[in-house]
Amino acid sequence: MTTLVYDGSFEGLMTAVFEVFEYRYGVARIIGEENHQHHAFFDEVHHVSTDNSKADRVIKKLETGLGRSGVRQLLLVYLSERQDAGDLILAAVRQSVKNPGADILQNFGDSDIMEIAKICKSMSREIHRLHAFVRFEELEDGMFFAKVEPDFNVLPVGFRFFKDRYADQKWMIYDLKRQFGIMYDLKDTTFFYSEAGQLDRLRNPDDLYSERERNYQKLWQRYFTKTNITERKNMKLHTQHVPKRYWKYLTEKG
Repeated sequence: MTTLVYDGSFEGLMTAVFEVFEYRYGVARIIGEENHQHHAFFDEVHHVSTDNSKADRVIKKLETGLGRSGVRQLLLVYLSERQDAGDLILAAVRQSVKNPGADILQNFGDSDIMEIAKICKSMSREIHRLHAFVRFEELEDGMFFAKVEPDFNVLPVGFRFFKDRYADQKWMIYDLKRQFGIMYDLKDTTFFYSEAGQLDRLRNPDDLYSERERNYQKLWQRYFTKTNITERKNMKLHTQHVPKRYWKYLTEKG
């Protein structure tokens, strides 16, 4: 058994896939550096140096065999942050190479492909929730800020919805769990990472709110309370549609 250890990036994972075929590894697993210590001590270890040219060759090959939608499904598997994501993606690539022209991601009789389908379904659900439950708050400088903490790393594939919907305002979405965010300046979107000491400020930006935002929050919370009919409260149904883990980021729950 050969264990290929990559740096955790998608490009690094694609480089690892390339090198499985390049060095003709038969039985192999692919694992990120952060999870390597959890695996068998006596495995032969191959440390992968990310090579963008190798990664691009794999992606182009997959686009030919699986189409862009197929590559996106494998990207979702990677972003799910599962420890076996590399192994599942490698299994799909092996099948694609063995069956050129076949839509192998529809072969649900295969356990690996079925697991990929389940992951993609969970990821799609989480992306939908990201779109539904983000609450922007206006800061003093006019920037609209939202903090999120999704179960999976969906912000890299879910942010375009906000760019299309809120194209006329500057906004910033920050993932507290993974400590990175995306900022839109009316023209471009850029990824950014918090510096030392900034995380607490991003987690509790109350003192950065504009006066208009403070007034809006009070009005919205009052409206939400007044329109609530106590006799018709159905918490089971409510939590089914709005899971409790999102409540701390909803203005109406403040």
